[in-house]
Amino acid sequence: MTEQGLAFLSIGELGRRLRTGELSPLVLAENCLERLERLGPRYNAVVTVTRERALAQAGRAAEELAAGRERGPLHGIPYGAKDLLATSGGIPTTWGFAPLQDQKFDEDAAVIEKLEAAGAVLAAKLSMVELAGGLGYDQPNAAFTGPGINPWNECAWSGGSSCGPGAAVAAGLVPFAIGTETNGSITSPSAMCGISGLRPGFGRVSRRGAMALSWTLDKIGPMTRSARDCGLVLEAISGADPEEASTLPDPFRIDTAASPPGGKWRLAVLHDATETDQPEVRENFLAALDLLREVAEIEQVELPPHPYTETALTIMYAEAGAAFAEFWERGWAGQLAAQETRGMALATQTIPAVEYINALRLRQRLHRELGRWLAPYDAVVTPTLKKVAPGLEERFSSYFGAYRRLPITVAGNLLGWPCITVPNGFGERGLPTAIQFVGRPLSENTVLAIAASFQQRTDWHLRQPPDCG
Repeated sequence: MTEQGLAFLSIGELGRRLRTGELSPLVLAENCLERLERLGPRYNAVVTVTRERALAQAGRAAEELAAGRERGPLHGIPYGAKDLLATSGGIPTTWGFAPLQDQKFDEDAAVIEKLEAAGAVLAAKLSMVELAGGLGYDQPNAAFTGPGINPWNECAWSGGSSCGPGAAVAAGLVPFAIGTETNGSITSPSAMCGISGLRPGFGRVSRRGAMALSWTLDKIGPMTRSARDCGLVLEAISGADPEEASTLPDPFRIDTAASPPGGKWRLAVLHDATETDQPEVRENFLAALDLLREVAEIEQVELPPHPYTETALTIMYAEAGAAFAEFWERGWAGQLAAQETRGMALATQTIPAVEYINALRLRQRLHRELGRWLAPYDAVVTPTLKKVAPGLEERFSSYFGAYRRLPITVAGNLLGWPCITVPNGFGERGLPTAIQFVGRPLSENTVLAIAASFQQRTDWHLRQPPDCG
């Protein structure tokens, strides 16, 4: 098989070949490392290629598999990690911020530890928007690595703040990547780059060793080529962490063959879901609904009116102000790549405590109210974004308007609900469109199963960007 053909195989198929001996973990690692070194700069997707660590882990996997010791479906599979996850061994963890290009940690983040235990091979630290976009930013060039470039159209953005993971998976540089989401940073780049991205529910994955942006909103999850691959990765990285109080006690166990109790899933569609800004987004969404009717009953609903965006941003900015206070005391605000962000660094220090507390109180109310609203349904389905990825020179405030995220995306993040986005076609300038399934708390298997059933009926997730070999 050609180097490019190998680059786009699923985790399941790569794992099968590794276990049967058709493929060596060292050959697979070298293939990924070569693509990361050659193509990573083209997409501004890579901060550090971890060649030495990758070859050591791949060699260990080769020995273990030859001896009949299998650690699970990720054994010998290379991956990339968003560069806010701590890595030991002298590998920098930059947080996408120029003053921290030499920052190093003595211990791995919890998710890196779990992937090591699963036999996965860390091949690269991937680029990100500086400080995960926690201070807001209005254009793609918001990191010292430059704007994330979309493999489907190199004049377009790869999304934020997990821009590097989105581009790296889409271009076949790694079979999967680990991203983070506070308010859309897994789902948005996954949608823009035409891959599958899972935002697990709050507490599913330990955040120990990850840069803190917002302690009550941050989540870590997989970005892959398919819903099933997302489930395989989540199974490996989930579970309780005695050093991280927010983690849930029970590990996740994948079951993408899960079936609905009544024979069909019950999906809710927001009444304004087809009010998109581009006709292709609307047409692709309607076509997806037609396919989903084979496996689901679909009912139109209305999201209860609340100030979701204002509430989420109040919490995020207040917590970011605390998380990054030391940076501004050192005078680092002037070194932010996104100049429009520099004033926000000071503004986060001035949010009144009463506003933060009122936002937290409203969130508790929303937990109860929206929990009852979603209870009759297995998931809400909507377009992930109302537009395809913006151009590299676009201002988001002009391109997306006042609200970049859909209200259901913001509400799901605010309440810690799981969500998966999967590709469903193409729109303007040859860029991907996507749909998302937002589920109830602890319903990762349900949203994964619904997304997997959609992908069994389509081949959008199998498409490859042109000229990325």
